[in-house]
Amino acid sequence: MSTLQVTDGAVLRPDMTVAEADVLADRETGRIVELGDTAAGDEVLDASGCLVVPGLVNPHCHVAMTLLRGYADDKPLGPWLEEDIWPVEAALEPADIAAGARLGAVELLRNGVTAFADMYFEVPTVAAAIEASGLRARIGHGVVTVGKDEPDARADFEEGLAVAREFDGAAEGRIETALMPHSLTTVDDELLREFVPRAREAGVPLHYHANETPAEVEPIVADHGVRPLEHAADLGALEPGDFIAHGVHVDRAEIELLAERDVGVAHCPASNMKLASGIAPVQEMLDAGVTVGIGTDGAASNNDLDAFDELRDAAMVGKLEAGDAAAVSAPDAVRAATAGGAEVLGFDAGRIAVGALADLAVVDLAEPHLTPAHDPISHLAYAVRGSDVRDTVVGGEIVVRDRTVRTLDEAAVRAEAERRASALIDRAETGG
Repeated sequence: MSTLQVTDGAVLRPDMTVAEADVLADRETGRIVELGDTAAGDEVLDASGCLVVPGLVNPHCHVAMTLLRGYADDKPLGPWLEEDIWPVEAALEPADIAAGARLGAVELLRNGVTAFADMYFEVPTVAAAIEASGLRARIGHGVVTVGKDEPDARADFEEGLAVAREFDGAAEGRIETALMPHSLTTVDDELLREFVPRAREAGVPLHYHANETPAEVEPIVADHGVRPLEHAADLGALEPGDFIAHGVHVDRAEIELLAERDVGVAHCPASNMKLASGIAPVQEMLDAGVTVGIGTDGAASNNDLDAFDELRDAAMVGKLEAGDAAAVSAPDAVRAATAGGAEVLGFDAGRIAVGALADLAVVDLAEPHLTPAHDPISHLAYAVRGSDVRDTVVGGEIVVRDRTVRTLDEAAVRAEAERRASALIDRAETGG
């Protein structure tokens, strides 16, 4: 057994208490085997003066959209997509997506994210970036049928199902998959009725945007006489293991349906605020027993992949939405960013416990904005930044040490992303 020992840190336990302990991970299984006064490891990571927390889990992202960071801002979702994002995405090349995915992987790892979900295109290139980076992920091809003829729409679904089958279990088990229709308003109902059962037969869950804006609610109510998530249930697209992104404009009946069907929600507060989509009723979801994780969405609508920023946003806007300063408390927000996200994605992670995946982040507390440390849970929710993460561990392997990514050449990744982004925008805007 090859082991990693994380020593002398203050460890966040699943019950949201913090205690001094060592963590011993078996790098062959990728799991935690001892907590407390552990045996010496083959490799040692000294966490003295630091807080050792579960790696954050980002359950909704379009990681290659790092190339579009700051490209189009200050617009609502519909015009932003139709006038800016979709036209430039039409000019994407596989190498662009590869470069953007590597850049996003570096950013996620440096911010203490150990697992994420990704919906985008050219999935093989995204999978390759994930494998090289050491991240854990659930990935899928974003299926969009609106504006396509029937053969092209069907081919898009076939690609989504094919890549879900092909990459499930890739990267030595760190990659899992889902069928990812973009949303209930951008995908044809009849094709959903055909392909959802095929996904179920393959053991593949579903992930899609839902109830992000009123424009994703009103057409479904008008056409079908039911709310979007009721319609999803009618299509067979709301089953245990499935998860939706956003869920901003859900009513009480839909929240109860999510809880009843054991369907998770990826709450993306920064993107929802920036696009003026609204504030999801997270406290009401939590009270109903819905599993909620905290996602970044893509860097084009965020504009970063700092999951600690997102954690703070979730706690803050949750209080505004509920009109209650006690809503979305610090412990609940931290739990959503770790164990909640892991549960949404179906990963046995997000908690530091014997038997769980050894996915960890080491937070350096030696900063003015983290002094004094009256309450480490409060700091995690309201004060810690991604830049405070010193080390990141995935499956017992140190992938970031002393704020340096070990698996990818950050300087080369950034240079290639700059070059590809510039050429992409030039092609999109000139038609070249």
